[in-house]
Amino acid sequence: MTIPPPSDPAAVAVELEKLRGTVETGFATVNGSLALVAQRTDQTDRRIDDHAKRLAALERARWPLPSLAALVGVIGLALGLYQLIQN
Repeated sequence: MTIPPPSDPAAVAVELEKLRGTVETGFATVNGSLALVAQRTDQTDRRIDDHAKRLAALERARWPLPSLAALVGVIGLALGLYQLIQN
């Protein structure tokens, strides 16, 4: 398949201008999509950071629970022994 030679240089220029417009439109669409993806990535990073901070706060708040359970157990044992000794 051979491409016929252009008959009019002005027609070639017009077609090239149309092609240029199409390419510019395509690049603008791609740039818009990339900007949207970058924005969503930033939002996701912020949400992950927020979740990590909240998880760290929950872990810090949770550490006394086993200590409190042990303390309550020891107090219960002491009260039981005290009652046993009193009777």
